[in-house]
Amino acid sequence: MFPPKNAKELCFVDPLPDVVDVVVIGGGVIGIATAWYLRERGFSVLVCDKGRVAGEQSSRNWGWVRVTGRDPDEVPIAIDSLRCWEDISKALPEPTGFTRQGIMALAGTDAELDEYAQWIDVAKDHGLDSVVLDIKEVKKHLTLDNGGWKGALYTPSDARAEPFLAVPALARGVQARGGIIREHCAVRTIEQQAGRVSSIVTEAGEVRASAAVLAGGVWSSLFLDNMGIRFPQLGVRGTVLRTHAAPDVFPGALGLHDLFLRRRQDGGYTVATGITEHCVGWSSIRFSREFRHSLGSASELALSLGKDVTQRGLLPRRWQGDQVSVFEKHRVLDPTPSKKGLESIQRRLRQRAPELADIGVAQTWAGMIDATPDVVPVMDAIDAVPGLFLASGFSGHGFGIGPGAGKVMAAMVAGDTAGHDLNRFRFNRFCDGSPIRPGPAI
Repeated sequence: MFPPKNAKELCFVDPLPDVVDVVVIGGGVIGIATAWYLRERGFSVLVCDKGRVAGEQSSRNWGWVRVTGRDPDEVPIAIDSLRCWEDISKALPEPTGFTRQGIMALAGTDAELDEYAQWIDVAKDHGLDSVVLDIKEVKKHLTLDNGGWKGALYTPSDARAEPFLAVPALARGVQARGGIIREHCAVRTIEQQAGRVSSIVTEAGEVRASAAVLAGGVWSSLFLDNMGIRFPQLGVRGTVLRTHAAPDVFPGALGLHDLFLRRRQDGGYTVATGITEHCVGWSSIRFSREFRHSLGSASELALSLGKDVTQRGLLPRRWQGDQVSVFEKHRVLDPTPSKKGLESIQRRLRQRAPELADIGVAQTWAGMIDATPDVVPVMDAIDAVPGLFLASGFSGHGFGIGPGAGKVMAAMVAGDTAGHDLNRFRFNRFCDGSPIRPGPAI
């Protein structure tokens, strides 16, 4: 399912250029989509990843491509992203697994159904096809037993895709457009001249560029900290499994209160819960003021003690361009699945979807989600370093919104308007006195 970690098996080994217009730091869905749209605009672009394209959370997510239930400020970009996924999937010669099979979220209580009804107001504002179904209507779409469900929120136009098919396929599409991609090539530092970005220094050498887009996922805060820039972002571990081939109970993605399923191209299901785990470290303490609101609203977040290599230490070690960085020491972040999380998934599967409980587990994995205090991303220029842009903190929403976010970042680099209100996603919102308003969790 995931890319091989052996450097000898690297897929993207383009020669390092001397100069490009833009360097994208990070080969996940956000970085690759940004490169795709930069090339569409005619910019020369280099994507560098310390490990593998889609090696971390971009291949480990649930594979949902949704508008349903998103933070209202994300909705316009998510709508555009659905169109982008569709257009990209038609343009690429390889499959992405993208298909509009709908997303349905079942309600177990009247109160939950009322919450879904409130979403319809958001949907109507944006012309979406979301509807609230009673249980008789639900049975027309779903072959699971009733299980005491009251009804459901259903958006037929929402979609699903296969994360590790889609992102590498898009990366090869970037190469076909003339973009340069280099795996196993950590960016160590960003150099400046006359107060703005002038080059990036990688472990393989220096590349001149007038702009850089940091799309480093859970590593972004540590990268910026080395530059003396404070970005409140923390990592949380999510555990997932996939089943063997199973009966088709629903062709799209399905929310069963506290259990989430997505039909796969191989005939199985990707299954997860909303349970996440955060390893408390020094960055957790540094950012505790910003995160106090989101921690209070995260009902299934567990805290633990241990070592999180993506966090800054009490006495931070800074590195220069000629020094080995932490990114070279940790090529691909491959966390161990949570035993408790897997037990919860299987227990809830027996409770919520007994038809699938005995299918068998084909694979388990975990990924590190880059979370911000308000559970929505930063998509903005960094004023302190002209020419540096940040696209990170997608808080578990990144795969579905990835192409739309990449399109936004490409427009930003080009100095054009993105066509969306980006006020909610500005970098300075965590330090300018704005209230932190947590959006919906994963």
